[in-house]
Amino acid sequence: MAGLFHRLLPAKRWTPSRYRALLRARGPRSTQFRTRVAILAGAILVGIVATLFAQAADWAAGVFARFAATWHWVPLVTTPLTFMLLVWITRRYAPLARGSGIPQVIAAQANPNDATTTLISIRTVAAKAVLTIGAVLGGASVGREGPTVQLAAAVMGFTHRLVRVPLRGGVLIAGGAAGVAAAFNTPLAGLLFAIEELASAYEQRVTLLVLAAIVIAGMVAQSVQGDYIYFGAIGAHLPLLSALLVAPVAGIFGGMTGGLFSRILLGMAVSRNRLTGWTRAHPVAFAGICGSVVALLGVVTGLTWGTGYASARAMIVGVDAPLWFGPAKLIATAATAIAGLPGGIFAPSLAVGAGVGNLLREIFPGEPASAIVILGMVGYFAGVVRAPLTAVIILSETTASRGLMLPMFATAFIADAASQWVCREKLYHGLSKTFAMTETSRST
Repeated sequence: MAGLFHRLLPAKRWTPSRYRALLRARGPRSTQFRTRVAILAGAILVGIVATLFAQAADWAAGVFARFAATWHWVPLVTTPLTFMLLVWITRRYAPLARGSGIPQVIAAQANPNDATTTLISIRTVAAKAVLTIGAVLGGASVGREGPTVQLAAAVMGFTHRLVRVPLRGGVLIAGGAAGVAAAFNTPLAGLLFAIEELASAYEQRVTLLVLAAIVIAGMVAQSVQGDYIYFGAIGAHLPLLSALLVAPVAGIFGGMTGGLFSRILLGMAVSRNRLTGWTRAHPVAFAGICGSVVALLGVVTGLTWGTGYASARAMIVGVDAPLWFGPAKLIATAATAIAGLPGGIFAPSLAVGAGVGNLLREIFPGEPASAIVILGMVGYFAGVVRAPLTAVIILSETTASRGLMLPMFATAFIADAASQWVCREKLYHGLSKTFAMTETSRST
């Protein structure tokens, strides 16, 4: 009987010393507790910051649209001057704020804690936000999603420094992906973007806390902005036999076109030849040339300014668009990106993809226009970012076209392979090396 009584008693008694040890390990002052606070607080702040940045970018786009409509020819002067001014300011005061923002987050994973004073410092991302808004005001073909990723990673770095806990690479991934989730109102796409694009290896673990950060940021942004669908509820679908014909064509054409875009950007960023040598020696003058290209296309077409959201949505819902829109928007986006301005390529790439889909409508005139355009967007976007799952989920969530999922998956995976025929290296990872080189040169 005594033996049974002892077996029913707890194996270890909860003495005062054990309580103190538990508090040290998991209490409010423990590293584990403070890390969780930093991640969850960071996720809430990411949702708020992403929303404010989105509203500022939309305001700037509206201001420029009214300006371009009122003073049709004036952007031929103001846009190149804006490009030159922004590149001069960026190179002079915030060199790590140039470009998309996603390559910086990828590069920051090598040394997250040091990156909070360089690649993802508050000063860098504040300059990034202001200069990106300036680029939108100037009519540049830029998006806000890439900069939002860098902003979100910086917010995570800030909360970790605030509570004095070390910053891990996985948390940077969570912050960046939370930025995507908040920017597009697509939490699931943010999660897949973390796994496919920001993580340097698939075996890198994504913990429950990291997933919670992505979802919380998306929920905060949704609560502020409202439960909206980025392109509207399209609900496109395609018969199976038609999908078997359209998906391979959209995948190959879109993927190779996206690969061409990536090759142009990587070639201008890392190649060593007479052209790139001149552009590096005269960055402000080169920015003026790029701005002139963007301005000329914008004035002549009236459609290639900014993100291209309105044009893309019009094509998705079936409005006829000129066949030259896709190539013209690609040139405007490439010219903006290689100029060295702060700004992303996500939204402009979706617009170029819509233009690709618009071209495919000529090949498949009897098929639903919305479905063809969306598959073109999936193919081109997957070809650029080389993240097929992210491409599918972003388009399915931003158009509510879940009935098109299987054709989109087929298109995306074919596009991922076709893109490699033109450009072997992934765009963001290739661009991240330029920031890694910058950091190395500063430390030596």
